[in-house]
Amino acid sequence: MLLLEERPLGAIVLDIEGTTTDIAFVKNTLFPYATERLEAFMAELAPTAEGQAILAQVRAEVGDANLSVEDCIAQLLAWAKADQKVTPLKAVQGMIWDEGYRTKAYYSHVYDDAAAHIQEWHRRGAPLYIYSSGSIAAQKLLFAHTIVGDLTPCFRGYFDTTTGAKVDATSYEKIANTLGIAFEELLFLSDHLGELEAAQQAGWQVRAVQRPGTSDFPSNLVSIRHFGELPITFSDA
Repeated sequence: MLLLEERPLGAIVLDIEGTTTDIAFVKNTLFPYATERLEAFMAELAPTAEGQAILAQVRAEVGDANLSVEDCIAQLLAWAKADQKVTPLKAVQGMIWDEGYRTKAYYSHVYDDAAAHIQEWHRRGAPLYIYSSGSIAAQKLLFAHTIVGDLTPCFRGYFDTTTGAKVDATSYEKIANTLGIAFEELLFLSDHLGELEAAQQAGWQVRAVQRPGTSDFPSNLVSIRHFGELPITFSDA
């Protein structure tokens, strides 16, 4: 049995950016790579069925069914540079990141303590899940190509914003209902105050992850500097 401070836990749900992974990896590696490759990548993809589907999404998003291929690509690039979370852009970014991982242009960063404890908790039978604003496909890519190898076997499932906004308590209620686990038996780890407050409002247990550069958390939240500070234990009972 998985325990947190001697209380039963049904599962641990992890955020990615700033929790398992340095925000700088996403900000300084993934997004710039996708933006740099976007124009050439879309020019090659445009004639394919996948490319046509993305172009149709761009046209629908801007409300112009006659937008040219070149203007669609320019719009995608503008969204990327403005860091907009638009569905067709996220789809293209995911494809480009997949290319980058496959060609070994980079490997995903994972904090040493996060990687070690994720593997140990998995080995001990702890149910682990991810809840991130990145798409489920992007989450799987990130954990499949880390600096310590493939961590995807450690996770039983993934959630993204199709479940709901991470700062909305109802999103955490949905996850609990999907997993069939009591709210109070779920633990959420994140570096984002709004997310932690939403999970707490839904009745979850939470721990704020204080990585280097993270703002201080209010005193009513228990914070940890690394996963080793979590009072997680296992019982044979």
